Amino acid sequence: MEKGVGSFLDCVKKEFQLEDKEAKQYSPLTLAYIGDGVYDLVIRTILVETANQPVKNLHRKASSIVKAGAQARLAHEILDRLTEEEMSIYKRGRNAKSATSAKNASITDYRTATGLEALMGYLYMENKMERAVALIREGLARVEQVSYAAQNK
Repeated sequence: MEKGVGSFLDCVKKEFQLEDKEAKQYSPLTLAYIGDGVYDLVIRTILVETANQPVKNLHRKASSIVKAGAQARLAHEILDRLTEEEMSIYKRGRNAKSATSAKNASITDYRTATGLEALMGYLYMENKMERAVALIREGLARVEQVSYAAQNK
């Protein structure tokens, strides 16, 4: 990052004169709400940077990665890498009672995905995007290895 340039979050807070709050002050579902967007943006960035394709193809690939079932698989692959604090945030998100339900996923996958999204929201609100991206990278790599191993049995 260039010297003197803040994070995306810092920029938004400055331009809209938003006060700083501790991420733990937010409800788990509020963290999941912002975390859903954070996770989606990371995935879209990866896809755009690695493949200049028609938007229809990019959307189809992104949708397959950000849906609840795929997020749940990724979450399971990174749980052993979480700190105690991160695990606490993940569990708060996973266990939160949501008024909405999954359209195309089991309730277990939906809740696991909500836990992952809460964790991503927490890391974003704490300005720990390097950690969030590292966890996503590791999770994607592990999910890919599992998929490859299953295909080659």
